[in-house]
Amino acid sequence: MEVLREKVEEEEAAEREEAAERAERARTEKMTRPVEVRKEETTLTQETLRDLEKKLSEIQIPVSAELPAFTKDTIDISMLPVSYKTNTPKEEQLLQLADNFSRQYSHLCPDRVPLFLHPLNECEVPKFVSTTLRPTLMPYPELYNWDSCAEFVSDFLTMVPLPDPLKPTIKREEKVLPKKYTIRPPRDLCSRFEQEQEMKRQQEIRAQEEKRLKEEEERLMEAEKASPDALHGLRVHSWVLVLSGKREVPENFFIDPFTARSYSTQDEHFLGIESLWNHRNYWINMQDCWNCCKDLIFDLGDPVRWEYMLLGTDKPELSLTEDDSGINDEDDVENLDKQDEDKSFDMPHSWVEQIEISPEAFETRCPNGQKVIQYKRAKLEKWAPYLNRNGLVSRLTTYEDLACTNILEIKEWYQNREDMLELKHINKTTDLKTDYFKPGHPHALRVHSYKSMQPEMDRVIEFYETARVDGLIKREETPETMTEYYQGRSDFLFYRHADFGPRVKKLTLSSTESNPRPIVKITEQFFRNPAKPAEEDVAERVFLVTEERIQLRYHCREDHITASKREFLRRSEVDSKGNKIIMTPDMCVTFEVEPMEHTKKLLYQYETLMHLKKEEKLSRHQVWESELEVLEILKLREEEEEVHTLTVSIYDTKRNEKSKEYREAMERVMHEEHLRQMETQLDYLAPFLVQLAPGEKLTRWQAVRLKDECLSDFKQRLINKANLIQARFEKETQELQKKQQWYQENQVTLTPEDEDQYLSYCSQAMFRIRILEQRLNRHKELAPLKYLALEEKLHKDPRLGELPKMFT
Repeated sequence: MEVLREKVEEEEAAEREEAAERAERARTEKMTRPVEVRKEETTLTQETLRDLEKKLSEIQIPVSAELPAFTKDTIDISMLPVSYKTNTPKEEQLLQLADNFSRQYSHLCPDRVPLFLHPLNECEVPKFVSTTLRPTLMPYPELYNWDSCAEFVSDFLTMVPLPDPLKPTIKREEKVLPKKYTIRPPRDLCSRFEQEQEMKRQQEIRAQEEKRLKEEEERLMEAEKASPDALHGLRVHSWVLVLSGKREVPENFFIDPFTARSYSTQDEHFLGIESLWNHRNYWINMQDCWNCCKDLIFDLGDPVRWEYMLLGTDKPELSLTEDDSGINDEDDVENLDKQDEDKSFDMPHSWVEQIEISPEAFETRCPNGQKVIQYKRAKLEKWAPYLNRNGLVSRLTTYEDLACTNILEIKEWYQNREDMLELKHINKTTDLKTDYFKPGHPHALRVHSYKSMQPEMDRVIEFYETARVDGLIKREETPETMTEYYQGRSDFLFYRHADFGPRVKKLTLSSTESNPRPIVKITEQFFRNPAKPAEEDVAERVFLVTEERIQLRYHCREDHITASKREFLRRSEVDSKGNKIIMTPDMCVTFEVEPMEHTKKLLYQYETLMHLKKEEKLSRHQVWESELEVLEILKLREEEEEVHTLTVSIYDTKRNEKSKEYREAMERVMHEEHLRQMETQLDYLAPFLVQLAPGEKLTRWQAVRLKDECLSDFKQRLINKANLIQARFEKETQELQKKQQWYQENQVTLTPEDEDQYLSYCSQAMFRIRILEQRLNRHKELAPLKYLALEEKLHKDPRLGELPKMFT
């Protein structure tokens, strides 16, 4: 450090010598001016000089376009604390240390980018970057983890490109003075005919460009891929580094604050690191970044790899291996601590206010509750929950062209929907709409893909199979077919396919429910049932309704390559003459894999045919119910899309109107009850004051008489209450004794039901007697206290004002 200080002093002396030479050169040029000019200068008076200085100050100096433009912040700085507008002595000392540190860094590393140490804040006051950080513990559990915290911060940030991508904007804003002298614009001498011809020529050129639009876009795409980036590795960017060790972080990783995405330190997107800082110190990377950040060692306690700015006691320690842990002795450590005591400098306290996020702001997330992020061929829109009436919180629109005019697809995310809608995907190319639902829909919907909400159109509906009794997981529908897939059924059915024919036209207007599509064919497939032999376990059955045929295909045995088949001709049970048709062998065509093992008789075939007729009727009914269910789902979805009902938590007292109204009603009822009690509170002197004339003043003897009458009346009421409780107690006791005597007399002839009734009566009677006894004892204890309390109230009652004077 002493050698570095000597080099800096030598450079400062050289700079002073150069400044002296420039001043001498300026004096020489002034002396070599023409004589006439010197004479004019000698004739200038002090007043003339002041006028000239005033005029020169009014002339605006053009600012070079290369300087970064400073955009003024919209924050009202008059409401900011004093720490935002001024620096404390310790902060000024820190800025001086930062300047000295920056000069040394520029001297040692002239080829590297200048350090980002003390930019200007909102009030254009330079502040050290480490003092802009103030660790704060927030009362929201979502901010305790890095992923949800990074997403919350990214929603609040809005990316604004720098005027100069090579360095941040740290210049002061220069006030633009109004121009006093301006030059008039020249006259327009252009020909109108030439302008019209130019417009025609431009229109022709524009028409030709529109014809070649697709080819140009493809050429641009290829050029974008092939053209190198001139500013690759030179742009300024800041991100967050999370070091491993604390809170069970296994490895180091980066966080992009604008996208909330995490990247490994080995990622190729990060080309290098100039410096690091936190709320305690500032470090410069002294390692070579030729291989991006893959070979960097993030041991901030190593001064060879990371040069720190402040020599404080809280700097990280060098992580040593087991072999190097015993190199330094205790004496060496003590000597180093003594040398560092005089050179240490603690970081000043942060000048920013403590972060306070209200629940409304935390829920709003984005500024004003809305944020739009434009990407290449895509646009992302975000909204706060409950901001849109339909629960929309995010929308991603993908475009086909760079101008973002032709939409390819739209994805919309929803929250707090009563219909459990979570995502809506719209493909503009195929006009296919897909709705995704969370568990909890009345029809257990999971996915609904469709092109039109009209019935009997192409659609695919997926269900949550655990929420349905029939185990249906998927239903595919077209104008002519319907296919259903099942899972976990007791009859091992997993597939049903129905083919429909043209609907029979009716003269009267009828709906889809009253005029269903005629079923032509039903195909059902089953899983293997281990409880049945393979030659008796049906794998597939086909009901040819119009042809009156039923086809069966059984499961294949493990040692066979073919399966048994059977086909039945489903004829009517009676002929045209009314005679009953008997089962004949030609009504069943059978193919047996092993015909010698199992020979099915005609009776078995007849019973199988009767069973299949019942199953066909049941299958047709289930297909009809499936059609009705589709109609109900479509009707319900149309109502849900029109209403857009949102759910509100019972803990959200601000939006939950029902709980808010209930709470207000309860408070109103309690208030009215309190007022009613206050109004209906008995006046212990009212019955006795009625005997006197209105407005008559009480005398001493009248006050004494009123007091005695009130106390005697209250005493009599206490006695009556005690007598009433005593009478009820004696009555219950006598009735219990009579019941016990009756039980002793008839104990032998009683039935079990009579004994149960007797025991139940005794239990209830004992309970009443015990309660009456407790009430009587309590009344005896409180009666004297109530009497004394009333006597004290009467003594202090202002209406009996003459009463106290008797006893004085």
